[in-house]
Amino acid sequence: MRIDILTVVPELLESPFNHSIIKRGKEKGLVEIHVHNIRDFSTDKHKRTDDYAFSGGAGMVMTIQPIEAAIEHLKAQRTYDEIIYTSPDGEQFSQGTANQLSLKKNIMILCGHYKGVDQRVREHFITREISIGDYVLTGGELAAAVMTDSIVRLIPGVISDETSALTDSFQDNLLSPPVYTRPADYKGWKVPDVLLCGDEKRIESWKEKQAYERTKQLRPDLLEKHD
Repeated sequence: MRIDILTVVPELLESPFNHSIIKRGKEKGLVEIHVHNIRDFSTDKHKRTDDYAFSGGAGMVMTIQPIEAAIEHLKAQRTYDEIIYTSPDGEQFSQGTANQLSLKKNIMILCGHYKGVDQRVREHFITREISIGDYVLTGGELAAAVMTDSIVRLIPGVISDETSALTDSFQDNLLSPPVYTRPADYKGWKVPDVLLCGDEKRIESWKEKQAYERTKQLRPDLLEKHD
């Protein structure tokens, strides 16, 4: 998989993509992540990428020229399955969305900034708009990092134990059950006996029940999707 990210602040994405699981995925050759500075495509002598909105009001708007130039430059080299715009009014990002995108070959992500992008970018280039939550960030870089992390960890081979990703919270619209590790008794706080019994069938039954009960208590809205 290849992920290209367009941003006016590429420095914000240096650390997230050079550590931990994403770094291992890159080193294994399972994913390529390329961050492009939109300013490099600007024809403005000062490399500006924003201007005032025609409608007036506070805040600046990302201009169409450098974004169009960056997108066309990349599209000339390969076909993209999705060109995503990180927007607070986009569809809510979910584990299901991550699953879908992890099956793609080439993805481009445009990071929003300022008061957003010229609407013509959204109308003519963007295939999908995604939000990571009902709140506003300074820019779309953090949203792009969140989505990339969630997508990359699902690519087969990125995580050593692939079943780990398949049992994460939200994979089946249920939260994960509680987990424990050694010691079995710490200051009198004990691990549930069922987890020590060695009976895999009983243990799986316990996990399923716990996942359902935790979801019912903490995120009952997910149960509607599960049913």
